[in-house]
Amino acid sequence: MTNRPRLLLADDHKLVLDGFRRILEPEFEIAGTVGDGRALLAAAQQLHPDVILVDISMPLLNGIDATRQLSKSCPEARSIIVTMHSDKAYLVEAFRAGAWGYILKRSKPTELITAIRTVILGERYLAPELGVDAEAVWKKAQCPPNSKLPDLTPRQREVLQMVAEGLSNKEIAGQLKVSAKAVEFHKAALVRKLGTKKSSDLTRYAIRYGLVRGG
Repeated sequence: MTNRPRLLLADDHKLVLDGFRRILEPEFEIAGTVGDGRALLAAAQQLHPDVILVDISMPLLNGIDATRQLSKSCPEARSIIVTMHSDKAYLVEAFRAGAWGYILKRSKPTELITAIRTVILGERYLAPELGVDAEAVWKKAQCPPNSKLPDLTPRQREVLQMVAEGLSNKEIAGQLKVSAKAVEFHKAALVRKLGTKKSSDLTRYAIRYGLVRGG
């Protein structure tokens, strides 16, 4: 029996996950590790972690959209974004999605432990390297987003990311547990909302707005 905080680790690079495990196991219980955003949602429901470490650039469902869903499906868990992205637009969007902390992969290992302990105590945390105050970012995150990206539903954002990653309609339908016809419906809605002429142009939008990695 242990009273150590339970962690769920999400990153699509096994070397990163192994590194996290070595750093964190002496202080925390590692409840599980996953390599994509959809697996993260399922694991969180099953494992009931106290803290979730989330990478932004994950396949099937990016870390920010996963965090947005986790804040509703597992509100008791506190998510910390651990990423290479230092752009302030990412961290504001992460806090808007419900993240409690945001640190960089280049941060010191002790920084990661501090971030976890801070959010467990109910305080928000930003890596000092970002040069901004967590409460200031949190306040900005409460304001309506100022984005040129049309207002997409969570399902449309999921479909957009999977299309950009090259998944077929059948594969997307399997991941989302919907019919291929439903996927076609969502793709048509995306083409209409984004003002593209064909679904192949959706990849360009997904890369531009950080839903998938470019090139």
